[in-house]
Amino acid sequence: MIVYHGSTVEIKSPDLNHTKRFLDFGPAFYVTSFREQAEHWARRKHSRAQSSAAPVLNVYELDDDLSDFSVLRFGGVGEAWLDFVCDCRDGKDVYSAYDAIIGRVADDDVFRTIQSYRQGDITKARAIELLRFARPNDQLALRTDRIISAKLRFVRSCAIESEA
Repeated sequence: MIVYHGSTVEIKSPDLNHTKRFLDFGPAFYVTSFREQAEHWARRKHSRAQSSAAPVLNVYELDDDLSDFSVLRFGGVGEAWLDFVCDCRDGKDVYSAYDAIIGRVADDDVFRTIQSYRQGDITKARAIELLRFARPNDQLALRTDRIISAKLRFVRSCAIESEA
């Protein structure tokens, strides 16, 4: 299957040493099956970096037979997903047993809902109800060098237009 990663540079060989810790599924190399989502990430990273170079869309082929690896899959937005994302964003190591984690993205809109839940402004049930109506997205967090080297192959990269 084809997956994408948005960045400010071409990434032929993902390096797990350059990941952030407090992400939805912990430190990992993140890809998505939604091109538009990766393009959005690339533009966002580009605007934060205030770089003169264009945002970059990296394209990979992922062998999706992951049966030889420890994979956690979230079927959608639910209590388990919400608790896991909150734990990861709090810095708890709930992810280290997995080579890959697959599920929905807690993007800016989703993150606001999560924050409201965490602050006690809305109940868990209300948060899940709101999150189910977020636009479709996905993310695959590749957490180990072993799965990256075995299952991910760089295809190409291309510059994309930055937002005006």
